[in-house]
Amino acid sequence: MAKKYYTEFQKQMVGLPSDKQLKIATIYSFSANEGDPEIDGIIEDENLEDTSRLDQSSRDFLDAAIKDYNKIFKTNFDTSSDKFQNYYKDVSQRVKDREIDLLIVVNMFLTGFDATTLNTLWVDKNLRLHGLLQAFSRTNRILNSVKTFGNIICFRNLEKATNESIALFGDNEAGGVVLLKTYDEYYNGYKDGDKDVRGYADLVSELQEKFPVGGQIIGEQNQKDFIKLYGAILKVKNILSAFDEFAGNEMLTERDIQDYHSMYINLYNDFRGKNTGDNENVNDDIVFEMELIKEVEINIDYILELIRKYHLGHLLDKEIVISISKAIDSSMELRNKKELIEQFIESLTPTTNIDDDWRSFVDAKKMEELESIITEENLDKDETYKFINNAFRDGFVQATGTAITKVLPPVSRFTPTGDRTKKRDTALEKLIAFFNKFWDISGGRFLKN
Repeated sequence: MAKKYYTEFQKQMVGLPSDKQLKIATIYSFSANEGDPEIDGIIEDENLEDTSRLDQSSRDFLDAAIKDYNKIFKTNFDTSSDKFQNYYKDVSQRVKDREIDLLIVVNMFLTGFDATTLNTLWVDKNLRLHGLLQAFSRTNRILNSVKTFGNIICFRNLEKATNESIALFGDNEAGGVVLLKTYDEYYNGYKDGDKDVRGYADLVSELQEKFPVGGQIIGEQNQKDFIKLYGAILKVKNILSAFDEFAGNEMLTERDIQDYHSMYINLYNDFRGKNTGDNENVNDDIVFEMELIKEVEINIDYILELIRKYHLGHLLDKEIVISISKAIDSSMELRNKKELIEQFIESLTPTTNIDDDWRSFVDAKKMEELESIITEENLDKDETYKFINNAFRDGFVQATGTAITKVLPPVSRFTPTGDRTKKRDTALEKLIAFFNKFWDISGGRFLKN
């Protein structure tokens, strides 16, 4: 069955553009008891050594699949003993790093393998008892507030086996803890003992009634009420997004969500500014669900696509410009790039090549703004360029160590320590802001002094 699935996926991808191609891998080894009804559904220990005992057809197929893998990832594995163990390790790491979209297995990777990034398990196997729970647990590792559960899609009817497994290894009442509620319960609400748990529809109705889009939220208590209500909506919406039935029943339009996101982020920045910390829990009664905000993050490619559409319309459709502004305001990552994007839009002409001219525009602005920081803070030019280029190379600004010291202007040993620290902090703050503004829109391209 694994071979059939792998073959069908490869067949389905023929002719698809490269950006639509899934990276698919498969892995299996010899199982002495495969097909034995006495232990069917009980997962055996993984056997990394025994590819030699696979029948010739299965081994040839696995070798061919590994060749596909080698082609994708520029590796050199096969089913020989040593190389197969290294293939196993490589697959394991790439699954954790989200480089593999889909991994097709028989028994392997169903026990003892933890990757919090795994979100869905498709099951076409009669699992039972601890084998079922072990397999299901592969996808149930919590990652953050975005991934609070895993999805399990069964092509076999495993309801009875699941209930038996939960009862045996937990208790008879554990099913309600282990398994999610139904779509209808999350959408319309449900009873938890004597407590009424509100559903998505009720929460959104209250949001639209109390905090209409575009309205101002006056007063700290109203702001706290909005934060709590919208946070609750974000959490239940995150769960509902796993259900196919939710598509078309969101109640909020994309524009509404952008506006509410913008209001939420504004309040996050306001309340965080009142506290010294940088946490989502800014005080005892205000918790922001910022991971869920970032989950629907608008990226620069989306913005450039809107700009491209605006340009193709001969710069006449101002509604697109409004959409761009709203999208940026609803994004944690793009807000510090708003002025840059708006300046680029203002520079558009009928002959503009959006992709090429955007890169040139960003590079020019990057140079201009870094030169301005160097002048304002009287920094060492060569060391500043080296410092920033290292940041683009590493993906972060090195805020400690001697590198930042070399960037700063020389000071007298009689200069008070407090003044030196203040100068360092001011320069570092500007360089970090510069890096955050340009890092993810310039492809990490280095600056030439």
